[in-house]
Amino acid sequence: MAQLFTIHPDNPQPRLIRRAVDIVRAGGVIVYPTDSCYALGCRLGDKTAMERIRAIRQVDERHHFALVCRDLAEIAVYARVDNRQFRLLKSATPGSYTFILRATREVPKRLLHPSRRTIGLRIPDHGIVRALLAELGEPLLSSTLILPGDDLPLNEAGEIRSRLERQVDLILDCGSCGITPTTVVDLTGDAPVVTRRGRGDLAPFGL
Repeated sequence: MAQLFTIHPDNPQPRLIRRAVDIVRAGGVIVYPTDSCYALGCRLGDKTAMERIRAIRQVDERHHFALVCRDLAEIAVYARVDNRQFRLLKSATPGSYTFILRATREVPKRLLHPSRRTIGLRIPDHGIVRALLAELGEPLLSSTLILPGDDLPLNEAGEIRSRLERQVDLILDCGSCGITPTTVVDLTGDAPVVTRRGRGDLAPFGL
């Protein structure tokens, strides 16, 4: 059965953050809040945990996972970022966006879009995520918590636990964090292209 930690959204308890990161490092799948909605997360290099998330979401290898990063320096490890892209990223992060960029060789092949060799990356503006990433010391592999047959992400810890209690290891409950996924912006071309309109404002991209 999944553990459930009630955690403060702005000042997360350090002992709970450490316990959550221990679960991730041990191969766990967690549910955690972001600045857009709840998400499923696991360790970047853990193939078994990634496949557990695929099974929960019932998605195939074409599904774009996101790497949730601490800052722009970490994004630059996993994505090829030129000066134009860097300026756009700097103007919009942290925030409720997922950016599609060309991946570097640091990204495992199983996480890449099969034909485009791209990866989705995020820098969320949320205290719990920032604390998790600081303790973990690397990105989280992440997917929005939308279950098969649902139109919207789950947003209430009791319902999350009742539906996923045997499929995840931990739920971090900070109350409602929203039901609108991120805005997805493809930065691989000459100009930004919005492929999903979500919570993030389009103003930083002149759109």
